[in-house]
Amino acid sequence: MASKKVLEGKVAVVTGASRGLGLAIAKALAESGAAVCIGSRSAEATARAVASLVAGGARAVGRACDVSDPEAVEALADLAESSLGPIDFWVNNAGLSAPYGPTAHLPIGALRAVVDTNIAGTMNGSVVALRRFLPRAGGKLVNLLGRGDDGAIPLQNLYSSSKVWVRNFTRALAKEYAGSGVGIFAFNPGLVLTDMLSRIEAVRGHEGKLRPLAVVKALWGSPAEVPAARVVALLSPRTDGRTGLVDRVLSPGFMLRGALSALWRMARGRGLGEEELEITVVEPPEGL
Repeated sequence: MASKKVLEGKVAVVTGASRGLGLAIAKALAESGAAVCIGSRSAEATARAVASLVAGGARAVGRACDVSDPEAVEALADLAESSLGPIDFWVNNAGLSAPYGPTAHLPIGALRAVVDTNIAGTMNGSVVALRRFLPRAGGKLVNLLGRGDDGAIPLQNLYSSSKVWVRNFTRALAKEYAGSGVGIFAFNPGLVLTDMLSRIEAVRGHEGKLRPLAVVKALWGSPAEVPAARVVALLSPRTDGRTGLVDRVLSPGFMLRGALSALWRMARGRGLGEEELEITVVEPPEGL
């Protein structure tokens, strides 16, 4: 079994880490020995998350960071270096999903926010990290994927298309900097049981199509600690000297185990354990 402190002495930056999966990743990195610097849009939420990490024994700092702003991302990196030391790992976790529904029916602001966070944010974080890693011929970058990163998903067009972009962008980076000593990886965390999966906006008239998601969550959803542990593994010494890896939680084996576990629960009269979804209805533009 690998040492719990497999990342001892390392410094990691995690974006979008004031709650949910990002905070779980930061905690897992800290428990593995890394010092962590976190960012999120909210200064207050970031401060609370840092306090929780420090209370758990971590070396941790953080600041508000809008990842769509290159200067804010640079400032996050500067804070990590000045407070904790040279950055070894960078995890681009910050991400948004648009309301569920046809693309032209969605508020333009919601569409733009997905592009700014998922695409521009990943680009900004990657460039800031690589400009620190490349002169040292070391460091590891992880960009997070999501549903639809390998194909079109109607009614989730902006989110899924942004993750296709992240996948291609990350793979191209890995090829561009092959042999540089920097590890560049993509990671799909699967169905993570956080607010992003439980509290959903949907265009009026399409909210009913989300009801089956409760069953899907029960079958294949996992607590944030599961993908967080996979991120630690990606950053561990076992990937030293490697690049271009694309890892995902929802493997065929994982899905088979989830289905068998559900069948076992049903056979014992326990049901699937579906949780009610919290769906907020969004009105489409007038005339649609």
